[in-house]
Amino acid sequence: MAAMKPRTGDGPLEVTKEGRGIVMRVPLEGGGRLVVELTAAEAGELGEALHGVVG
Repeated sequence: MAAMKPRTGDGPLEVTKEGRGIVMRVPLEGGGRLVVELTAAEAGELGEALHGVVG
């Protein structure tokens, strides 16, 4: 049986390069984290989209 661990929040936004991909971990309101793996091209597109919104 797997050990039950409390879901704690999970900390800050993290972005790391793992192998050929880029892994982004985003803390969620209410607990947990959203984990997304991106290619370098996808990360660039995301950065441009965010920059367009934030300014």
